[in-house]
Amino acid sequence: MQRTAKRAIDLMAASVGLLVLGIPMALIALVVRLKLGSPVIYRQERPGLHGKTFEILKFRTMVDATDDEGNPLPNRVRITPVGHFLRRTSLDELPELINVVRGEMSLVGPRPLRTFYLDRYTPEQARRHDVMPGITGWAQINGRNTLTWDERLALDIWYVDHASVWLDMKILTQTFFALVRGADDTDDGLDVPEFMGTADPNRAPFTEVKR
Repeated sequence: MQRTAKRAIDLMAASVGLLVLGIPMALIALVVRLKLGSPVIYRQERPGLHGKTFEILKFRTMVDATDDEGNPLPNRVRITPVGHFLRRTSLDELPELINVVRGEMSLVGPRPLRTFYLDRYTPEQARRHDVMPGITGWAQINGRNTLTWDERLALDIWYVDHASVWLDMKILTQTFFALVRGADDTDDGLDVPEFMGTADPNRAPFTEVKR
């Protein structure tokens, strides 16, 4: 029952959001196309519910700059002023509303991380995939990228164990006010270190479910 209610709220809110934000998103897409070039939308495989992978959608924030050997330059070099602004304001994540409508993400849940992290989680940390990933979440309103990985993943698991429609409403409300206050105006996520945790060697590797 709770899962059905959550999905209904997600679908309704994301659909309304796409309608209301359609023109602003079109303007952002135009600016990205003029300043960063094509493609406008950045796509990347991420693990979702039960590890099933999906293609997350974001506005592009970096250019394709490489060194003499063809390796991508560091993110801090490749990001543009426009991209930096989009990340600081979280506007780059607006296309994820499409992921919500598709049923690949929820408005609220643990953020979908990189697929190669799957085998680095402990069995407890891997429980973050017991619920659908979200655009915002408990960890995002309690420190976001200023948290250590252990703290961030612990908050994800806390959410899994306490998930409810009322908790989602609280998280969405706090996320909205944080954005209005500009609480994350110095946080673009570029300085977050890679998660290097090692999964329990006594268990079988996390089995990623392909799309």
